[in-house]
Amino acid sequence: MVETVVSMGLPVDEHLVIRKNRLMPEELGKELKRIGIVTGTHGDELEGQFVCYELNRRIQEHPEYLQGIVDIYPAFNPLGIDSITRGIPMFDLDMNRIFPGSEDGPMMETIVRQLMDDLAGADMCVDIHASNIYLEEMPQVRINEETAERLVPYAKMINVDFVWVHASATVLESTLAYSLNMIGVPTLVVEMGVGMRITESYGCQLVEGILNLMKEMGIWAGPVGEVRTPIVSSDREIGFVNADHPGIYLPKARIFDDVDEGDIIGRIVDPMTGNIMEEVKAPIAGKVFTRREYPIVYSGSLLNRILGGVQEQ
Repeated sequence: MVETVVSMGLPVDEHLVIRKNRLMPEELGKELKRIGIVTGTHGDELEGQFVCYELNRRIQEHPEYLQGIVDIYPAFNPLGIDSITRGIPMFDLDMNRIFPGSEDGPMMETIVRQLMDDLAGADMCVDIHASNIYLEEMPQVRINEETAERLVPYAKMINVDFVWVHASATVLESTLAYSLNMIGVPTLVVEMGVGMRITESYGCQLVEGILNLMKEMGIWAGPVGEVRTPIVSSDREIGFVNADHPGIYLPKARIFDDVDEGDIIGRIVDPMTGNIMEEVKAPIAGKVFTRREYPIVYSGSLLNRILGGVQEQ
């Protein structure tokens, strides 16, 4: 059942409307567990749109397997999606930097407060993001080390390839995930694919993982495909590869490729002179989990990230 979560007037007789689709079993129990699937917070991140479609399709194809509540929010930022804008157009705001919001604050803070209130009390939330237009990301869950003990077991159920546990110093307290975790709603942040694109294989992989997570929670009783065991970064080195020269980046290594330290993983070339400006080399041995997709680079541009092996203690 499609429900309106937020409806607010805009200039020129327009309305900002944020909706969700609530899927429930036909026979309602007294205590049904609830999971929220959120995406579209950034309007240029579209990978989650396919996930919402496919998850809706899978559940509605077999409603007899549904034993809990699934709330699907395809467009937290509908204005951004409509205008292909990362933030909220007209307001020049990154929506994922104003949570938890305020009932008495400016318009957008009021809106995110209503979204928080709607998700409050859920037993789980999956917050789906894509990368930007510059980078491709391996399907991964990103977790603040302050919540790692609680969330890593859930992250291992969701069929991603990598769980990146971030240092608490890098955590932004104004994000949806941080705000929900602070009020007791376990929230996993998924990053995958490329901005402004849909990678169906990644989407299908994540849907299988969400169904698996739902099954472990008692929300889904249907069959689930094979779920991979992710690598967890907490005891591994991360190698960052940045450009030393401006030019056109021609990557060689692809996502999931294993590389050795010193391997050439790409070249930066100058189209004006035909010269190779830089042979880009892997700083560590490991697996490529981030790859530059937009070819124009400047000094300092991120080109790749590499997940290394277990660090010696």
